Amino acid sequence: MAGSTVGDGQESGRTEFAIRLRAAIATSGLSLDRIQARLRARGVVVSVTALSYWQSGKRQPERQSSLSAVRTLEEILDVPAGSLLGLLPPPRPRGGAGKRHAGGEPMSFPRQVLQPLLEKVGAPHALDRQQPLKMVGLHDLCEIAADGGQRAVTARAVFQAAADGQDRWLLVYTQDDPAAGVPELHAVRNCRIGRAETDEAHGLLVTELLFDQPINRGETHLIEYTLTNSGPPYPECRNTHYREFRRPVREYLLEVRFAPGTAPGHCWQYSRNGATGTLARRPLKLDGADGVHAVVFDFGPGVFGIDWD
Repeated sequence: MAGSTVGDGQESGRTEFAIRLRAAIATSGLSLDRIQARLRARGVVVSVTALSYWQSGKRQPERQSSLSAVRTLEEILDVPAGSLLGLLPPPRPRGGAGKRHAGGEPMSFPRQVLQPLLEKVGAPHALDRQQPLKMVGLHDLCEIAADGGQRAVTARAVFQAAADGQDRWLLVYTQDDPAAGVPELHAVRNCRIGRAETDEAHGLLVTELLFDQPINRGETHLIEYTLTNSGPPYPECRNTHYREFRRPVREYLLEVRFAPGTAPGHCWQYSRNGATGTLARRPLKLDGADGVHAVVFDFGPGVFGIDWD
């Protein structure tokens, strides 16, 4: 699941990979700039910053392109084939669990991790109590950087009140790449940031988005906010973005926009029914602006997202 704790075996593997890579680089006598140039000469694009993060243990290769780069790196550093790649933990699963979700009250994040943060922002019963504020419409724009990582997510959400005096929405966001830290939250329109708590180890952010004015029963309110990551390299997103809905939403529009010239060959929308676990997929067509979108109506509980090759 997105932002989940990495087990001791995986953490140990990551440390050993960084140690072995750093030692191999030192033995080779090559600078990171020269290694990058040799990778590029073989058609492999990896930033110097990414190489630095790999050898320091701050990040680990996960995308298929990164794993392919490690194979080429073994040749350049003149180490046995698989000696570095074999130290990496298995990649986390695609297309459902193991992906970023940016929505209130996720269904699958460990309660024991999330609950203390909810208590700190004054919402200890958020996971159990029926909420008097319903999300009726949502538009996510996920921006993918040239290195394949997630640069930003901008969300426009419309809420309808089921009781008077509703003045805030609780946002829970889990970073797909906890080592990158939590993204920076910006309140763009009709809201401001209230109490906020983070769990850096899990890349988890819990915060209030306070409305500009309270709304009463039957009234609606629109807000816009952006979550921005630092980079490059930008946080790994493993070629997917999704929302996980605990309660039904009337309309959800998801748009993924790729950096110019980096659009993938194939994209798919997928959904997983929260009650039955049934997974449905269908191909999507890229538009002329290096983007793709999918829309769903009267959906949830469940997961809806887009992935690409």
